[in-house]
Amino acid sequence: MTDYTIERKKSFTLTAYGFSIHSNFQDMSALQKEKAAFWGKLKADGRFDKLKNAAKDDREWSVNEVYQGKPWNYFAVEAGKSVVDATRIIEFPESEYIVVAGTGEKEALFDQLTYLAFGEVLSHITDYAYIGGPNATYRQDNGDGTFYGEFWVPVVQK
Repeated sequence: MTDYTIERKKSFTLTAYGFSIHSNFQDMSALQKEKAAFWGKLKADGRFDKLKNAAKDDREWSVNEVYQGKPWNYFAVEAGKSVVDATRIIEFPESEYIVVAGTGEKEALFDQLTYLAFGEVLSHITDYAYIGGPNATYRQDNGDGTFYGEFWVPVVQK
């Protein structure tokens, strides 16, 4: 099984642009295409750079959340200044989080870590349960063409 840790994280807030997912969660290639199309639009219309310029640090976040009964995916940053046209300001509670870390290619890392967390770790853990709410993955450039990332999913002890 994939290595993971359980860590207490302080509350944090991410500023994000997002879209409502239409693909079936079981169809990974359709999900990846939908996300890639959205993220491509963010780069083309300047919103990606707007968020990056507002960021406190170099972490880029991908957030998954059910909002108003629909699944959403967001590109987000921990903003140091306001982004007036952001889709959402997403609050993460102080909580225990399962943390799955890894290194990989920039475009593949978010999906890779999400799959490991939900496909391997959460399905084998018996003493903690996912509490719902948003979950997030961040990535940072290692400076050598690879990226380090962590997937954070909030949990409670059973």
